[in-house]
Amino acid sequence: MSEAVSTMRWGGATGVGSMPGGDARETAKTVTGTFDGAEHGMPYLAELPARGPGADMIGRTAGMLVELYARVEPSGWRLGDRPGRDTRRAASWLGEDLDALEEFTQGYEGPLKVQAVGPWTLAAALELRNGEAALSDPGACRDLAGSLAEGLRSHLAEVRKRVPGATLLLQLDEPSLTAVLRGQVKTASQYRTHRAVDRQLVESALRDVMAVHDGPVAIHSCAPDVPFALLRRAGADAVSFDFALLTERDDEVLGEAVEAGTKLFAGVVPGTDGALSDPAGSVMGVRTLWRRLGLNPGSLPDAVTVTPSCGLAGASPGYARAALAHCARAARSLADNPE
Repeated sequence: MSEAVSTMRWGGATGVGSMPGGDARETAKTVTGTFDGAEHGMPYLAELPARGPGADMIGRTAGMLVELYARVEPSGWRLGDRPGRDTRRAASWLGEDLDALEEFTQGYEGPLKVQAVGPWTLAAALELRNGEAALSDPGACRDLAGSLAEGLRSHLAEVRKRVPGATLLLQLDEPSLTAVLRGQVKTASQYRTHRAVDRQLVESALRDVMAVHDGPVAIHSCAPDVPFALLRRAGADAVSFDFALLTERDDEVLGEAVEAGTKLFAGVVPGTDGALSDPAGSVMGVRTLWRRLGLNPGSLPDAVTVTPSCGLAGASPGYARAALAHCARAARSLADNPE
C-alpha cells in the first residue's frame, strides 16, 4: 500500500453504489448532502438501475468497455461487433449521472468513490455470441479484462476532470467472484456449471485491472465467503462486504488484513426497507469483532467505513435516504466510542 493510500482520509461512512428511482439530480443531492467529506463520509457516483438496461450494474460497465460492445438479449447482455442503442443508452445514463454529480460537488475536496463491475463478475454475466458466458473462454476473459482496464482509465479521467478536488477511490463490484472460484457459475443450459477458474489467474486479472488507478481500490462483494486473502494479495486497499455474512472462520484472515492496513467497508445497515436500530447498535458487531480479534479499539475509526449491507436499488427512496444518514451516524458513534 502506497503512503498516499495509507494516509488518505477515507470517510467514516459511504454507500455501496445503487440507489432507487430514476432522478439523477435528486440522488446526487442526497448522496453528496449526506456524505460531504472525510469527516462526514465519502460521497459516490450512484447508479440508478430502475431506469432500465444500461443503467444497471452490468450494462453501465459494459458501456465503458473499449473496442468491445454489448447489447441486450432476452437472456441478458451479449457481446457483439459494433455499438448499438444499448451501448449508447448506457453512455447517456452515465453522462447524466456525471452531470448531476458535477453539479453538486462544485468546489468539493475530499474522497469520492466510483464503482464498476470487476472483470470476473463481468465475465460471468456477459454472453459470447454462442450464448455462453465469457467465463467459458480464457481468451475472452483476457480480452474483457484488458478492455475494462482501458475503459476504467478513461472513466476515472473524466471523473477527475469534473471533480478536480476529489481523491478518487475505485470500487470494483465482484459479487460473482466466489462462484467463479468454486465453479458454481451455471452454463446457458442451467444444467451444468463452468469450470472453476485458477486462483492465480483470478488474482492476476484483478491486479491488472486495479493497476489502471494510481489511488486506492476497494473490492465489493455482498455474497457469502468473500475471499479476503486473495483480494489482499491482488492488491486491494479495502474490501467491502455484508457484515452479517461473516463467520468466525473469517477471523484470522480479517485480523491479518487489518494489521496489514487493509480497510474494511462493513455493510451493517440493511439494504432493504425495515426498522433501523440505534446507530450504536448497528456497529456493535464491529466492536465485538475487534475485541475477538484482540485489535486496538482506537484503530476502529480509521480501519472501518460503515456502509449498507449491499446496494439500495431495492429500497424505497425514503428508506434509502434514511439508511445513508444512519450509516453516517453509526460511523460517528464508532469514532466517538470505539470501545
